[in-house]
Amino acid sequence: MKMRCKTCPNCERLAQRVTELEKRLTAALARIEELEKQLASTRKNSSTSSKPPSSDIVKPPRPTSPARAGQKRRRRGGQLGHKRHQRTPFQPEEIDTAWIYEWPESSLSAEWKPLEEFSTVQQVDLAEKLFEVVEHRARLYLYRPTGEIIAAPLPEEVLRAGLVGPRLSALIAYQKGACHMTYRVIETFFTDVMHLPLSTGQLAKVVRKASAALAPSYAQLQAALPGRAMLNVDETGHPENGQRLWTWGFHAPQPQGFTFFHIDSSRSSEVLKEFLGETFQGVVGCDYHSAYRKFLHDIGAAMQFCWSHLIRDVKYLVTLPDAVTRRFGEKLLGKIKHLFRTWHRREQMPANRWSREADRAKRAVLKVVRRPPGRGEAQNIGERFRKHSDHYFRFLATPGVEPTNNAMEQRFRFVVIDRKITQGTRGEAGRRWCERIWTVLATCAQQGRSAFDFLHQSIVAYFTEQPFPSLLPQPP
Repeated sequence: MKMRCKTCPNCERLAQRVTELEKRLTAALARIEELEKQLASTRKNSSTSSKPPSSDIVKPPRPTSPARAGQKRRRRGGQLGHKRHQRTPFQPEEIDTAWIYEWPESSLSAEWKPLEEFSTVQQVDLAEKLFEVVEHRARLYLYRPTGEIIAAPLPEEVLRAGLVGPRLSALIAYQKGACHMTYRVIETFFTDVMHLPLSTGQLAKVVRKASAALAPSYAQLQAALPGRAMLNVDETGHPENGQRLWTWGFHAPQPQGFTFFHIDSSRSSEVLKEFLGETFQGVVGCDYHSAYRKFLHDIGAAMQFCWSHLIRDVKYLVTLPDAVTRRFGEKLLGKIKHLFRTWHRREQMPANRWSREADRAKRAVLKVVRRPPGRGEAQNIGERFRKHSDHYFRFLATPGVEPTNNAMEQRFRFVVIDRKITQGTRGEAGRRWCERIWTVLATCAQQGRSAFDFLHQSIVAYFTEQPFPSLLPQPP
């Protein structure tokens, strides 16, 4: 016999209320998760994303480790026990004038004997006049039959230089390029310090000549890019008259390498194809930007994706409210740290043993990333390794390949500072000048050369139509 239960009206009302509250709870939890995700995004800084350090307006104090909690802060200046650094004195051939101070012989008794040794203080000062004026005079000749007056020809290099000679032109170009000085500031410097009035128009003309003088060396580096075995590549924004252009940087590592800059309207893989070609055989070190992945897909290039960018993304996972995602990020960070500890011990163990250790550390990282949690950020990291794991671990098997793109990013610091001070360029002439002077400054610093001397040599070659100096590494 079946029993039939009567439905209680109050139970139906409560059941409807529970259903309604469950829907509201589900919606509220989804909203909370969305807001927590937005909050975590707003807390991104240079250590958990690709944002530059300058975007960290307020940096929280670093947590103090227990080991350092009781230590005193290190005082400024030289540290106890460190080797003292002193300036090397000028050599005798470098000294222009020497003054000797002695006691009068009449004031000395027989007990005193003058020595041929001196206690010295070397002093450097500016000359009262910091420039020389050379007047090139072309004699005039009167042709009697017609009364025509003709001047003797002046040397071509004098005409090409005009008012400002090669060394002073190099100084103006150096101030404009290396010192971030505006034309107005350079004008003030020459007027106040050197007592040499030069208009801003004259200064701009000098910089245009310097830019033309650097063009052959710049073109030579551009032609050398496709043949490099390793190039770090990166890009950053460049403003011009309200438009956003892109500064591309190509860095051939090692002191015998070079650094090349180019400003372009595009941020796409077409720029890479233009400068590296479609048969590039080297390794490209870069971040995970889509242009590099497109370049990889189109020509099958060998890449080394930057681990610094990846580690920042993994650190971001640790800041998320989702406990599962946080544990995944912490575990992955631990495996990555072990990988790099192994990599840094490469020179400290036999090659066969290091190869086994590196392979074990690589497999440990891949084991973690194969099963990321369901959150989108973690899934994205897993997808990177599913598609491009070979291009993350290339540095383990290829000598000379660094795991990060830090070398190129470091060379962008000067460019970014220049961009913030000058507010970009106004046209093609300004773009070409920036590309060339940035390339010269970065490459000379990398090779341990004087950028001013290179500027001077280039300008002299331009005025005299002689062979230009090269920025390519010279064989030992």
